[in-house]
Amino acid sequence: MRRPPLLLLALILSCGLYAAGPGPADRLSVLRESDQPGFELADTARHFQFPQDHGPHPAFRNEWWYLTGHLRADDGELFGFELTFFRLGLAPPVPAEPATGTSAWRTRQLYAAHFAITDVGRGRFFSATRYARDALGLGRAQALPFAVQVADWSLLQAPDSPAAGPVALHWQLQAADADYAVQLDLRADQAPVLNGEGGLSRKADAPGAASYYYSIPHLQATGQLRRAGTALPVSGVAWLDREWGSGSLGAQQAGWDWFALDLSDGSSLMFYALRDQDGHRDVHSAGTFVDAAGHATALANDDVDIQVLRHWDSPRGGSYPAQWKLTVRSLRLTLQLTPQLADQELATQPRYWEGAVNATGARGAASLSAQGYVELVGYANSQASAIVPNATAPPSH
Repeated sequence: MRRPPLLLLALILSCGLYAAGPGPADRLSVLRESDQPGFELADTARHFQFPQDHGPHPAFRNEWWYLTGHLRADDGELFGFELTFFRLGLAPPVPAEPATGTSAWRTRQLYAAHFAITDVGRGRFFSATRYARDALGLGRAQALPFAVQVADWSLLQAPDSPAAGPVALHWQLQAADADYAVQLDLRADQAPVLNGEGGLSRKADAPGAASYYYSIPHLQATGQLRRAGTALPVSGVAWLDREWGSGSLGAQQAGWDWFALDLSDGSSLMFYALRDQDGHRDVHSAGTFVDAAGHATALANDDVDIQVLRHWDSPRGGSYPAQWKLTVRSLRLTLQLTPQLADQELATQPRYWEGAVNATGARGAASLSAQGYVELVGYANSQASAIVPNATAPPSH
């Protein structure tokens, strides 16, 4: 379960570029709309094709490329990073646009990107957001060679990357804002993991309340992180999530908790817990476990128990879960997750928490550890101001 295109829609609404749509207090309703005339719906199984499906799908209203990961500098300093790209269709694609009498700014889709760094040693969380039209080279996405770009933030196929095939992926990532910049090489030696029913991830029973969804855990990351002009060689592990569709949430759903963990035994775990308006977990919650050999097992709502052990109160308004005990009974897996910093809240509209976590636990009699990311959507107080400094230190709570 992933990222709200409404994070991009917030700018569109505020700028008056898209007259129809929900008001500021009800932007989550965008994800509940399954009737999107002219756009295709994710409602049947599809045959995924790589590398083509790494690229954009303009026949669908929204999609995202979502990268998170943990990095260690040569001197031992620890960092989390997030770089995400969103595409939002304003109108369905047409076979051809008129060649004359149109503005160069004209576009049928927009892009947004989020960049965040968790600077663990300095207790600092930094985030930034950019937006661009799909015009004049400001924002773009393409399949072959793969590229997605918003201004000077980009995720690109490396020059030596294979031209075809799902395995042996090699991409290059870069983003910079204020005191922080990252340049990373990302490599995968395993095929994408299809989530849900062969890649069709259902969020509700309504037609089109679903998306096509795959992940690539255990991306090997190497490169450089710059902090206040000082270059730090870094290496670590990243996670890619890819999702596209034209509708997502059900009418009764209010948000979600998403977990993505790389375990020390070589396995990985993804699970999203959808929340209904009454605060209970929705039956469409689901996930995927991938063992060290690459074999995937789908997880249903009843397979995973999540116990919240602690909360964190945002100074901007709202209270978020801040420590968890996660149990997968069928796998004899138990993990306790703790954020690397308490305050990893992105001050977008709407605000949401997305942060680096560590975990310890066991699978059967064997102890293990994990690192990953958690995303929490729908907890922020919508009446509180979202205008806050980009960089924040964790409160003592």
